[in-house]
Amino acid sequence: MKKIKNIHIYKSGFWIFFSFSILMLTLNFTSKDEGSEFDIDSEEGLMITERDVTPEFESRETRVEMRVLAIKVPDELYFAGERVPLEIFDVRERLDRELLVNTYWHSNTLQLMKLANRYFPTIEFILHQHGMPDDFKYLALVESGFRHDVSPRGAAGYWQFLAPTAKEFGLEVNDDIDERYHLEKSTVAAINYLKDAYKRFDSWTMATASYNIGMARLSRIAENQKADSYYDLFLNQETARYVFRILALKEIFNNPETYGFFLSPDDLYQPLKYETIKVETSVSNLAEFAQKHNTNYKTIKLLNPWIRGNEIKNTKGNSYFVKMPLKEEMKKADSDIYIEETD
Repeated sequence: MKKIKNIHIYKSGFWIFFSFSILMLTLNFTSKDEGSEFDIDSEEGLMITERDVTPEFESRETRVEMRVLAIKVPDELYFAGERVPLEIFDVRERLDRELLVNTYWHSNTLQLMKLANRYFPTIEFILHQHGMPDDFKYLALVESGFRHDVSPRGAAGYWQFLAPTAKEFGLEVNDDIDERYHLEKSTVAAINYLKDAYKRFDSWTMATASYNIGMARLSRIAENQKADSYYDLFLNQETARYVFRILALKEIFNNPETYGFFLSPDDLYQPLKYETIKVETSVSNLAEFAQKHNTNYKTIKLLNPWIRGNEIKNTKGNSYFVKMPLKEEMKKADSDIYIEETD
């Protein structure tokens, strides 16, 4: 009798489960027949939508598409006036890889777009001053993302110079002052490096690759492989991807909506307005210096990341131009970007 009771309980549980499953399937098909917007069988793919979508994206109500699509590689692309040979299969596929990475790494690419709006105007101005192709602003973007990170090898600043290379190209680097974090001066130093590299390779693309691997090493590789084009060289993975990362960001930045990025001017970080004061003596306490000039320590450090410590030791009588927040009465006026004249 005990055994029969267990069988009866088992059968009851089975019928309850079976009935519940039929009910759920019925509800599912009924919901779909009534015009649900969740449709996995449509030619458009898996999609969730919100109503009242405006193509101009005037409001924050947008269509949310849960699709993962392949990226169409552009038919033609140039870097610094030099054509990218996309007819070569591996060149096309390497560009495709970086387009995919930067298109679908949404948070990173969005932040780069926001930050670039703050720093690109200064870099573009200096590039133009020195007769350099505008595309090199993307090199700085790839190198640092305009963040003050230090690489495992010790490269630092906007253009990620190693300390010896930075000093070679005229930047001051010590415990108190590190001009790798000085946007204007480090940009000039990077330009001088790239000009030297161009003289050696007669190619802006090769000059760019050398920024990653070094001029001497790239020259040896080119000589050993009997090739003088970046796109014909067999390189380590980092350098093989390097130029393509720059190309991908250039393409996405120039055609953001094609790659699914929709930003309004209000979404972007604006350039910081400031005035500069000339400092020719030592500053023993940066907090007191800030207080004396009606600002605070944090603001001085944010505007002048090249000041690494709490003081400026000026034993050689150098002239430093320290950025200061605009005075209240000056905030309504346009602020010109100060560029120190260099040879």
